[in-house]
Amino acid sequence: MPADAIGVVQLEFVNWRERRKASEIIQDIRAIIAKIPGIKAQVRKEEGGPSEGKPVHVEIRSNTFSKIPPAVEKVLAIMDGIGGFVDIEDSRPLPGLEWRIQIDRSEAARYGADVVTLGSAVQMLTTGLLVAEYTPDDADEEIDIRMRFPADERTLDQLLQIKVPTALGHIPIKNFVTFETAQKTGTITRVDGRLAMNIQADAAEGILVDEQVTKLKEAVEAARNTFDPDVDIVFKGEDEDQKEAANFLIGAFLTAVFLMTAILVTQFNSYYQSILVLSAIIFSTAGVLLGLLITGNAFGIVMGGIGVIALAGIVVNNNIILIDTYNDMRKNGMEPREALLRTGAQRLRPVLLTSVTTVLGLMPMVLAINLDIVNQDISIGAPSTQWWIQLSSSIAGGLSFATVLTLLLTPCMLMLGEKMVSLFSGERTMPALPPVIRRFFTRSST
Repeated sequence: MPADAIGVVQLEFVNWRERRKASEIIQDIRAIIAKIPGIKAQVRKEEGGPSEGKPVHVEIRSNTFSKIPPAVEKVLAIMDGIGGFVDIEDSRPLPGLEWRIQIDRSEAARYGADVVTLGSAVQMLTTGLLVAEYTPDDADEEIDIRMRFPADERTLDQLLQIKVPTALGHIPIKNFVTFETAQKTGTITRVDGRLAMNIQADAAEGILVDEQVTKLKEAVEAARNTFDPDVDIVFKGEDEDQKEAANFLIGAFLTAVFLMTAILVTQFNSYYQSILVLSAIIFSTAGVLLGLLITGNAFGIVMGGIGVIALAGIVVNNNIILIDTYNDMRKNGMEPREALLRTGAQRLRPVLLTSVTTVLGLMPMVLAINLDIVNQDISIGAPSTQWWIQLSSSIAGGLSFATVLTLLLTPCMLMLGEKMVSLFSGERTMPALPPVIRRFFTRSST
């Protein structure tokens, strides 16, 4: 919440079937609030994940405090030029003055005044002096009991009249204290030992946050020579969370592929067939993007990435079934061409049944269908279903595309492998390759 926020008003919408979309209502609220003079309001939806703050978060760091506010102003101007940012806020100090107490310690020591006692006396005029804490019977948290001057006596003039007990009696603090006005500094934040200020914003409805962050990064980089060299600009928030999630998912994906490769090589005793099985993962990626395109969803790092990793363990099954059956037939002395035809005929139904049942099982999530068995109700497009559309669309699209491609491409690649083996071993029982390809492999083998 911004430092100058006066209050927060929370709205609880009625059932989603009895109202318009939340995004449309929020746009209307923004339009109505913008017409109210004298206030600046922000409208935010409830966060549905662990992220804190707004999705667009820029942190500006420097060793010198005076260099940060101009840099913040430049970044805000760049964001205004790009457009598409709403509810922008920054952590610059609010305009205003504050009183600072300067103590002449040598003079205070002459009177025998204690600085701690002076601080307690000043608290009597400001926040109050903490006396005790009390927990009411109907409350879970403690309540502070503070002692302060009456409201009409909490003035600057009264501050000069405060007397503190010393060895020489009660002495007015104005004898060894002076008051100075200074620009309000607000809260000082340090990150890695450097002073820092933050800029946070939301993306306008219908605009992807990642797209806005990318544009802002490019614009800031293009204007980098206009910033002070001591100023660093770091992108955090959702961009930082996505990088962490991407690094984790990439590591998990590579680990899964490595383990699958190790198992396949030991079982098939063939690097070529192992790579052929894993090629289904690459083919399924095109299906993932196609599925998201059909459903009108963007590729999300978390849900899309989990979908790709889960899909990697599913799509390889079809290739394993085909290749394992083909190897068994080859061991029985069957010719490659006949073995491939028989493999396709025998394993077509199991492969299609496995893929079709999986895809059909995911269709309720793809179509955002919510089934309430207790209340005997079926709904489409409920808010609770939106979170799973990306994941289910990724798996369903990738599996459908990879299954069709596997049934067509895997037999061709197996036949190509047999031809390559025959060519390099000098056998001529296999059909001859085209002249250009044959000359190429012949030169390569020599």
